[in-house]
Amino acid sequence: MDSLRRLGESGIAVYVIHGNHDPLDSVRLAVKLPDHVHVFGGEPSSITAVRRIDGEAVAVISGMSYPTSKVVENIAVHYPAPTPGLYHIGLLHANVDGDPQHETYAPCSRNELVSYGYHYWALGHVHTRRLVHEEPFIVYPGNIQGRHIREQGPKGCYVVDVDDDLNTELLFHELDSMRWTEVVVPVDHCTEVDEWRIALEQQVEAISQDNPEMLSVIRVKITGRSLIHHQLEDGHVLDDLLMELRRREVARGAAVGFQGCVWIESFSLQSGTVVDMEKLLAEDSFTGDLLRLARMERARLIEAENVVKSSLAPLMEHGEIRDILQELEPDELLEWLRRAEEMTLRLLLGESSQKEGAGI
Repeated sequence: MDSLRRLGESGIAVYVIHGNHDPLDSVRLAVKLPDHVHVFGGEPSSITAVRRIDGEAVAVISGMSYPTSKVVENIAVHYPAPTPGLYHIGLLHANVDGDPQHETYAPCSRNELVSYGYHYWALGHVHTRRLVHEEPFIVYPGNIQGRHIREQGPKGCYVVDVDDDLNTELLFHELDSMRWTEVVVPVDHCTEVDEWRIALEQQVEAISQDNPEMLSVIRVKITGRSLIHHQLEDGHVLDDLLMELRRREVARGAAVGFQGCVWIESFSLQSGTVVDMEKLLAEDSFTGDLLRLARMERARLIEAENVVKSSLAPLMEHGEIRDILQELEPDELLEWLRRAEEMTLRLLLGESSQKEGAGI
């Protein structure tokens, strides 16, 4: 509300549509908005924007709010026709061209939006910044603040300039105060954990220098193959290192207000023991068969009838565990499968080494 008030004090009108997270029937809407804020209703409509200095009409804005949290029909087809001579903006909360990573709310196609004759489509729903089309502009600005590790990189808004000939120019403006980043710190060629720790600290310092005005939250992906993998997999080494680095950032943050600080959200251990994986995959052996099966299941993970989902089926009968499993992303399931493959490989190779050492 304070930000809306500040916009009004500067003579800036605000136009709002509600989407699936804040539909019109949501109890969170029980608040009185300032007069300069226009909220579109549950049917497509248009409003004319006027220039503050002389009251001249300069643009038409069309939009529609979601009446409920699930709007699965194409609502764009009902938007009003553009007004000749005026810049026309469409506000639309939708999944354009069926992005499979997002719910299919208000589905429509890029070609449909282009054909409507609007100059600019300001889109909501997809949190990743994306320029869908130019002339006319169809734009997902993304959200203004990343909320988790899957929303990485700079977040903000587009400042759009339109000249008297209705030419459009976009400028991205960063607004986030905390940025999510995933960094890869490989273990290859490291013979001691301290070597890897030094490489990690160098990356942390580089991120701090790249983002000196904000807090960075990072997930460290540990990749490659090395003898130190067993030490990292034990867990205590990474737990102790995480606590040490977090304590260091808390101390630095207390002095500088967390600007330029780097907080490690977690470690993602994706490294492995030292083996010739290509050779094992080519072997006519139990280990080779098992690895080939694991790789095949990785590719089938999105299919309904795959080994991972079948294996997890008994756990779905437990309410709390079911809630956790249903929130898992595909990349998290892939990580489970990869870790299971790595642990099985270590056990098989360890057993083979013992048999060879015993002369079996």
